[in-house]
Amino acid sequence: MTRVPAPEGSQEGGLSYALAAYGIWGFVPLFFRLLVSVPPVEVLAQRILWSLPLCFLVMIFRRQIGDYLAALKDWKVLRLLLISSVLIAGNWLIYIYSIFTGHVLAASLGYYLNPLVNVMLGMVFLGERLSRLQLVAVAIAAIGVAILLGGALDTLWISLTLAVSFGTYGLIRKIVPVGSLPGLAIETTLLLLPALVVSVWYLWIDDGRGFGSNGSISLLLMAGGVVTAVPLLLFATAARRMSYTALGFVQYLAPTIQFLLGLFVFREPLKSAQLACFLLIWISIAVFSFDMWRKARADRMIQIA
Repeated sequence: MTRVPAPEGSQEGGLSYALAAYGIWGFVPLFFRLLVSVPPVEVLAQRILWSLPLCFLVMIFRRQIGDYLAALKDWKVLRLLLISSVLIAGNWLIYIYSIFTGHVLAASLGYYLNPLVNVMLGMVFLGERLSRLQLVAVAIAAIGVAILLGGALDTLWISLTLAVSFGTYGLIRKIVPVGSLPGLAIETTLLLLPALVVSVWYLWIDDGRGFGSNGSISLLLMAGGVVTAVPLLLFATAARRMSYTALGFVQYLAPTIQFLLGLFVFREPLKSAQLACFLLIWISIAVFSFDMWRKARADRMIQIA
């Protein structure tokens, strides 16, 4: 789900790719609920194992193996991608845990918070300045999180950890000079050994729940690689074909779908503190999005003039 600015060029077809990517991310809790009997750590390990072959196949098709090998030889790039791989693995694990334990609403809130976390990280680490409206949006979101401290502290850590880990991951991927797909392939390569160790361990103890226990579970775990890689590839295509601002609006599709799933499909209870926080976050997003739209409109007017 890494957000990257799109280069100038044709935007034709970009929206359909973005909708497909965020739509898959939104409905992915339905997929992982099918694996609820499997330990979350094993699901993560299998997700890593089966993502890598697909990444290589697509890199061969897109002739990006050279980019992958070049990045592997660059220690500065490798060091940053090692950090990003740990961050994304932790993000995936907590996300899987939140689905397995019935906290999809908390996960949804985390991804609603993510764009605002990105703004704060950009201010702190990239020297970006916040507009007055952006400061207002961040302040409103902070009030929402403060409400959760008093009324839903048991799930607040899920929301904040998902938001901060993915925001930091996006920051690193923004500054590291490697493409989306080769970067993902290197991250999964770096995670391959621990993923193999975990997978072999669960095969050895044979607890009857994970890979090899029955055909359907094994196939679902293998499909986890497709569920991981395909939306990232769709996103990478969308990012090249549409503006950063437009992509920013579409990103709210995934947590909105997750919110609706948590509320109406998984029947999770919505605490009053959570409802108040969601309302404030939605107001914050509205303010933030209006500011993005206003800036984009002003830039277009300047270009026309």
